[in-house]
Amino acid sequence: MKFRIFLAAAALSIGTVVATAQEAGDATFLAARDAFRAGDLKRLEQAVAGVGNHPLASYAENYRLRNLLARDDDSGIPDFLARNEGSYVAEKLRADWLRWAGKRALWNIVDREYPKLIAPEAEQSCYAQLARIARGERSAYDTALTYWQTQLEPGEACRSLLDQLVASGRIDANAIWARARLQIEANRPANARQTLAYLTDPPDAKSFEAATKNAAPWLARLSAVPASRSGRELVAFAVRYAAANDPSFAAAELERRRSALQADESRWAWSQIALQSARKLQPEALGWYAKAGDTPLSEENHQWKVRSALREQAWGTVRQAIEAMPADLAGRPEWVYWLGRAYKAGGRTTDADKLFRKIADQANFYGNLAQEELGGSVQPPPIAAAPTAEENRRARETPGLQRALTLFRLDMRTEAVREWNWSLRGMDDRELLAAAQLASSRQIWDRAINTADRTKAEHDYSLRFLAPYGDQVRPAAREQSLDDAWVYGLMRQESRFITNARSNVGASGLMQLMPATARWVAKKIGLRDYHPGRVNETDVNVLLGTSYMRLVMENLDNHPVLASAAYNAGPGRAKQWRGARPLEGAIYAETIPFSETRDYVKKVMSNAVYYSALFNGKPDSLKTRLGTVQPAASQTMKDPDLP
Repeated sequence: MKFRIFLAAAALSIGTVVATAQEAGDATFLAARDAFRAGDLKRLEQAVAGVGNHPLASYAENYRLRNLLARDDDSGIPDFLARNEGSYVAEKLRADWLRWAGKRALWNIVDREYPKLIAPEAEQSCYAQLARIARGERSAYDTALTYWQTQLEPGEACRSLLDQLVASGRIDANAIWARARLQIEANRPANARQTLAYLTDPPDAKSFEAATKNAAPWLARLSAVPASRSGRELVAFAVRYAAANDPSFAAAELERRRSALQADESRWAWSQIALQSARKLQPEALGWYAKAGDTPLSEENHQWKVRSALREQAWGTVRQAIEAMPADLAGRPEWVYWLGRAYKAGGRTTDADKLFRKIADQANFYGNLAQEELGGSVQPPPIAAAPTAEENRRARETPGLQRALTLFRLDMRTEAVREWNWSLRGMDDRELLAAAQLASSRQIWDRAINTADRTKAEHDYSLRFLAPYGDQVRPAAREQSLDDAWVYGLMRQESRFITNARSNVGASGLMQLMPATARWVAKKIGLRDYHPGRVNETDVNVLLGTSYMRLVMENLDNHPVLASAAYNAGPGRAKQWRGARPLEGAIYAETIPFSETRDYVKKVMSNAVYYSALFNGKPDSLKTRLGTVQPAASQTMKDPDLP
């Protein structure tokens, strides 16, 4: 007995020593971080010297080297990179070093280090091309041409590369105007002005400002279209901006001035009216697309042409518009599915089924719908064997995952997520499942889900669709008469079950409630002693969130697609997006004007199907859940005060 007591006391003592050492190491590392942020090199070097073999020792040393680099001392970087090759922190330091070298035209460093980057960003890639140009490699201009149409808001390095490209004589006036049109369509007038500065005779600055900032009054005052190309293009730009407010006004102005524009200028202007009209879900959009003829469309405009046709159930136009897309765009799951539906509507069932089979194994909104088109149903695949003890050990001992777990412990979530994701590169399914299990065991739910989502052949959907906080969520869902699968599907998309999650617009907690919404719901349900500080309390957040779900459901025909859209973008918008006639729920979702809400609704609804299958042990139907969205005229807002 005394011996067992002695062993227990010894174990407790060792545990205390380990915990104390960990706290001391954490404190030293945090001191290094704080000194780096303050730019205090002396204090930083003292902290780095004392950090020892802490899991984040490389981060501390990286702080010191970045501080020195800011003082133009890069002498210690090569040794650090050699010792930490392949790690996330080495990748980021190498990127910083390459940026530093590129700004100073130290092309030998750029040439040597760029090929070692594992995931270079546009800035580093542009410096690499500038280095090649400095060596006289003319082929670098061919690579630079790819940036001309894609880097619409270039940083310093890419601007320099584009300057070199124009100086090389490979860019003519037509290419300059084509790039400016893309930037105007994307509402980047300042960038368009930078592009147009490459012209020998750029547009007058005052006229450009008026055409893009006060388009409607400028067009109304314009007595005649100038004969110059700059003058004509500015009219087309103004039509685009006028259409953003009133497509019909813009169409009338364009019709009135059409004869003064060249054919390609007029067709581009019609494509912009069509795009703005399609985003407003107006049926006139298809007619304006027809006036645009064969003018080249941006990726965004290709997609909105299809969405506009879907709203009108014009399946022939859906088919033609998708077939006209670039191959990589047409290969996305949504357009594979809708092309299949267009073929099916036209009686080409064999061709349709071939397309559905291409995506039916994908665990996403359109993969689910394709599976159902083929006569199947949505259910999780067989669960993979649990990770072995050895696989779990290797996951625990993976240095990158250890660093990530330490960063999570220190509440450095942004850095932790980046380190975790970096460490997953190259992992096979078994390794991913073990890493997901490790994250789940530490209640880092978002990384568990994200990691399990990456498996290719062996899956564990109980990890992909975790359902924590059941003691709070299930009773709250029952109290509000809500489908718990839908509640979990929404929560998974909102916060990935991070209780202190906070969005960039101020939404908080598991159910990502905006302060005004939380306050309104608390008042509506008579929640006593509510104050904003309570919104991240799990019980309070779930109560307010599920209560709000019930309120928006009751105001929107008890339709989960409408309610999901309302939860993200507001009930008023969800109502406005309905059609003049009944719409498939899938068409409603695909034609939501806000890209964030469109993606959100699709994911929430697909999540709900998987949660339902897991909770109930039987397949579910996404098509049934999506149902039909009835016309706006059939519904009145029961509670007009809904936020």
